[in-house]
Amino acid sequence: MPTLLDELGARGFVQDVTPGLAERLGAGPITGYVGFDPTAESLHVGNLVPVMGLAWLQRLGGRPIVLVGGGTGMVGDPSGKRAERPVLSVEQIDHNVARIQRQLERFLDFTPSPTAAKVVNNATWLRPLTLMEFLRDTGKHFTLSYMLQKESVKSRMESGISYTEFTYMLVQAYDFWYLWQHERCELQMGGSDQWGNITAGTELIARREGKQAHALVFPLLTTASGAKFGKSEAGNVWLDPAKTSPYQFYQFWLNVDDRDVERLLRFFTFLPLTEIASIMAEQAADPGKRPAHRRLAEELTARVHGAETVRGVVQASQLLFGRLDLATAGPEVFAVLAGEIPTTRLARADLEGLPVVDALVRAGLAQSKSEARRGVEQKGFSVNGAPVGEVDRKLGAGDLLAGRNILLQKGRKAFALLVAD
Repeated sequence: MPTLLDELGARGFVQDVTPGLAERLGAGPITGYVGFDPTAESLHVGNLVPVMGLAWLQRLGGRPIVLVGGGTGMVGDPSGKRAERPVLSVEQIDHNVARIQRQLERFLDFTPSPTAAKVVNNATWLRPLTLMEFLRDTGKHFTLSYMLQKESVKSRMESGISYTEFTYMLVQAYDFWYLWQHERCELQMGGSDQWGNITAGTELIARREGKQAHALVFPLLTTASGAKFGKSEAGNVWLDPAKTSPYQFYQFWLNVDDRDVERLLRFFTFLPLTEIASIMAEQAADPGKRPAHRRLAEELTARVHGAETVRGVVQASQLLFGRLDLATAGPEVFAVLAGEIPTTRLARADLEGLPVVDALVRAGLAQSKSEARRGVEQKGFSVNGAPVGEVDRKLGAGDLLAGRNILLQKGRKAFALLVAD
């Protein structure tokens, strides 16, 4: 069986490791952890790199620990930040921790076993920790010059860094030591911007316990165009369906740059590398069909939102682009559409017999009845994909799709949905 370093290295996941990690992984299973910032109530797709690192650790026989920073979230990590972040209340942090844990369960197996994933909240040990105890057992092991050499500190010296953020690396080092002590955790993983904080933890374990611990950091992911990965026009692409709908999530992956798709398949799916190579060969043979993009979008949407949801999302996308027979669309497809296009709900008695001209106005596809009539006369409107041929056409029970839906369309790209309640 390949080791974690073998698998992640082959997929382009590894930026740097501490000496001796390859030998330690070759000696048998290891426990490793990644820390997650709880200052938002959802993870976003940029967080998926360390999530996948933990998932591969578990699949290769290791034990993953998810550390959610309920304690460190009260301090704020200066790494990669230009200014100090606002401090959240304890109640808000605890709320965010609970939400994030549910999202991680899509990637990690928490079923009791020797490799079962475990979620820990560093608030458990940091909030009761006294200042004098921390200075005595942790602070004394680090010199000021050592801390000033860390990039997370150096990059903020000109703009200013508070003492609170300055000590963040020591708090994170304490986390690593605590997990080594209580969970025999020997490995911490994270983004390459975390190298300084993580190696501070290996240093603390070496000085307090005389033992070796390890670090593995992932490259910071950017797109082929040089932009930060995980952003759309609307901002972050979230795992929470209330922040980024499953349809929008699917479309994000479907529309990634052609130059990025192979790397993203390697990073964010569990597909064997041989299968990814086969998919890319298929794509090269017929780029217009975009099989690599479709597989990437389907794999990620199913992983985050479930297989049932992805079926509805795929069919909704096909429907809007004219590649699905409306008559075959089930209720789940229209449930997806209702979250993506303007939707008007009417009593069934009001919907059946409603003139199409009135329906177009009610749905917002026409500003007035006269505009709707002109559009019908010019064959500019459709009901369930069929052009409206008569100005006096009325909607009826036969127009209802999946028992309660009518899809209206203006031109090629403007849609609206009527739903009978």
